[in-house]
Amino acid sequence: MSRVGLLPIAIPEGTVVEISGSEVVVRGEKGELRRRFHPDMTVTQQDGRLLVSRPSDSRIHRSLHGLTRSLLANMVTGVSAGFERVLEVNGVGYRAQKAGDKLTLQVGYANIVEFVPPPGIDITIEGANRIRVAGIDREVVGETAARIRAVRPPDSYKGKGIKYSEEKLHLKPGKSGKVGKK
Repeated sequence: MSRVGLLPIAIPEGTVVEISGSEVVVRGEKGELRRRFHPDMTVTQQDGRLLVSRPSDSRIHRSLHGLTRSLLANMVTGVSAGFERVLEVNGVGYRAQKAGDKLTLQVGYANIVEFVPPPGIDITIEGANRIRVAGIDREVVGETAARIRAVRPPDSYKGKGIKYSEEKLHLKPGKSGKVGKK
């Protein structure tokens, strides 16, 4: 049995959930999310909670059960609290700036890299080296943060580049066998 799929999803105050067939619309104070789920999964709302059920114990239904519940929980959390990822730019002369809607990155290339965020994503710069990516859709926030990080991933010898704030870098020793900064 799916342990994740059986957990009920609490609906916070100010959040409205509309279920019509296999499509679910969640509205909250931060915005609205809409998603169509697999038609075999049944989503019901009772007593201020969302419940997901499956028709059988086949392998595909068991996997869809937990997936559907997780996606629904992310939708409810997104419209009520939102999601964010924080990135850090490390390196001498490396910096991030915001010009209008665009994010401009100076990360050791000959040219400045411009990054245009997708709709629904808010990017803020804290200081010259912290980038905060926020939005209501968890998938889009994570993908946007990953695309920013991919501009210049952290170097494994000096630690220069763009990394997630919670990411721990394990630096390799150089040719002389010395261990880099920690």
